[in-house]
Amino acid sequence: MRLFFMAIMLTAAAVGEAQEKKTEFTPEIHGTVRSKYEYQTEEGEGRFEVRNARISITGKVIDAVSYKAEIDLSDEGNIKMLDAYTRLTPVENLNFTIGQFRVPFTIDAHRSPHQQYFANRSFIAKQVGNVRDVGASLGYKVKGKVPVILEGGLFNGSGLTNQKNYWTKKINFSAKAQVFLPQGFNVTLSTQKISPADNSVMMYDAGTYWHAKGWHIEAEYLYKHYSNNVFEDVHSFDGFINYDIQTKNKACFIKKVSPLVRYDFMNDHSDGTSINEDGTFNVTDYKRHRVTAGVTLSLATPFVSDIRLNFEKYFYRDGAIAKPSEKDKIVLEFMTRF
Repeated sequence: MRLFFMAIMLTAAAVGEAQEKKTEFTPEIHGTVRSKYEYQTEEGEGRFEVRNARISITGKVIDAVSYKAEIDLSDEGNIKMLDAYTRLTPVENLNFTIGQFRVPFTIDAHRSPHQQYFANRSFIAKQVGNVRDVGASLGYKVKGKVPVILEGGLFNGSGLTNQKNYWTKKINFSAKAQVFLPQGFNVTLSTQKISPADNSVMMYDAGTYWHAKGWHIEAEYLYKHYSNNVFEDVHSFDGFINYDIQTKNKACFIKKVSPLVRYDFMNDHSDGTSINEDGTFNVTDYKRHRVTAGVTLSLATPFVSDIRLNFEKYFYRDGAIAKPSEKDKIVLEFMTRF
């Protein structure tokens, strides 16, 4: 009888262990929905828009192998496959990633939509330093009193949609180092090479932030150099301050109120898609300054359900042509992460 009960207990333990492992390797489904209303103050025109409707699946097949697949059903009205990669972690703190993903570069451009502080991205994150590509990267974490994350990779330079018949002798690369200093300080340095229209473009980025005591203060500078004088060098800056005020009333559905302000700048910029007969690049984004001020109401924290109210004021250089969606405007955005 004792052997019988012991057998039952051992069987139950084995089943429990199997269920625990099954749960550990069960895929996780996440999503982000961002819907907003924008009103352009000068034109007196407004619009509703679903800016993002992202769905992602992440998980592990074994402890050393993880994966992610993410698609956006409404990236400014288009369906886009964003992340699709396998990640190997052969030893602790070291990982190898191969597939399609955002390259390791900058601070602000690397934020997912639910992690953004403002309704619309900075110029660095949207125009100058926004790159997602196909390739492979290595990452290593150095633990200690001053943790460091090192990342570097090689990429096609083909973007997300031109992969099947894309062959190249050029190597595009990206490298990034994040240093986490005491008291909530961070310093991030990164560099990247891309090759639009058979030309080389080098980008260098330096950023820092302080995140503590309810404050997030951040500044970032990006320098972009074009080979063969096909376009003037680009300078871009992004700096902002955010302060979190926790609500003390537990019955209130608003958990946090965050006033924030941002200044960002870029001079004339080209992404290399519009080329003159002599091989030089045309301007795709004109020089401008922008001041953004607003408040974020967080219904659940962190970055789970936010209401973002922003006002954006643009200052263009003489002769610049403003794109339809990049003029003075009020933005009311609802972001939900699940």
